[in-house]
Amino acid sequence: MPYAHITGWGMSVPHKVLTNDDLSKLVDTNDEWIRDHTGIRQRYVAGENETTSSLGVEAAYKALMVAGLLPTDLELIICSTSTPEFVFPATACLIQDKLGATNAGAFDLLAACSGFIFALNMGAQAIRSGSAKTVLVIGSETLSRYVNWSDRNTCILFGDGAGAFILQASEQPGGVQGAVMHSDGSGGEFLSVPASGSAHPASEITIHTGMHFIQMDGKEVYRFATRVMGQATQEVVEKSGWKVEDLNLIIPHQANLRIIDAAARRLKLPMEKFMVNVDRYGNTSTASIPIATVEAVQNGRLKAGDKVVLVGFGAGLTWGALAVQWSGPLPSEHFVTAEWYKPWARVRSLFRRISHGVESIFSGRGE
Repeated sequence: MPYAHITGWGMSVPHKVLTNDDLSKLVDTNDEWIRDHTGIRQRYVAGENETTSSLGVEAAYKALMVAGLLPTDLELIICSTSTPEFVFPATACLIQDKLGATNAGAFDLLAACSGFIFALNMGAQAIRSGSAKTVLVIGSETLSRYVNWSDRNTCILFGDGAGAFILQASEQPGGVQGAVMHSDGSGGEFLSVPASGSAHPASEITIHTGMHFIQMDGKEVYRFATRVMGQATQEVVEKSGWKVEDLNLIIPHQANLRIIDAAARRLKLPMEKFMVNVDRYGNTSTASIPIATVEAVQNGRLKAGDKVVLVGFGAGLTWGALAVQWSGPLPSEHFVTAEWYKPWARVRSLFRRISHGVESIFSGRGE
């Protein structure tokens, strides 16, 4: 079976920065309290023209450029998100169209903050099984549109952003070595958006009672997270035939600095072994791990040959971890730049829309 290597990576965040001082003007809080309890100093918030798909597209283009691939090389696109643009069509399909990835199937995956781990595992399994050779995995969120900005328990935590990985098949050993995925639906009520689904469709009552906003039992989520982060890391390390002391780096879900610190103590590892950037981005849910990974590469903390574990937890409840022997880009014949490919993708999409209309007219005449 081929190995699934991570050969490209990219990230994108909105233009607007929201600091703790900015938040203190909205709710009864302050910078010192937020930093002390969460480690967060600022987060990025999507503007009117920034969406889950637009952030995902930007991250995807950057990942393609690193891998030296064209969008037409992609065979599968998985978008992990808790904030899709629509119930359907899938946000992954919107991204596929905007990229011009004409040969790719696309679907969304919803596993909250653990989603990127789950999606990477599915992409790797598609490669290991031989059903795909090149897979794009995206984690993209616009959580600011689900935040109640008058609830100081949740509005301080979340930010917007996107990260993307390219997975490619190779006979060379390395890449994804193992993964674990877990869930416990009995704790689903601890972190949820109660309305918007079929159980509570949008109505005057759901809107007035704030059921479309993120609701969280912070103490329960904290207890859950501090328990499973270390457990999942230990489990995937053993499954991959490694030892914890072999790890060069652990990249955790960036939810709260205290949770990451608790995981480090549980694993008996120094914080220097953990990639942390929650202070600048807040909790970007399924985008947090790829964003942190991109920065780890850029900062020289993650290099070819390194053994790294990606670990996360989230609503569901869900949690999981992925062990990777980092490799980097494979040899490529392409030099890809998004600046010249974006116009082609827009033109292609326009012609496709026109052709749908023409087909509709002629099929109607035939009837």
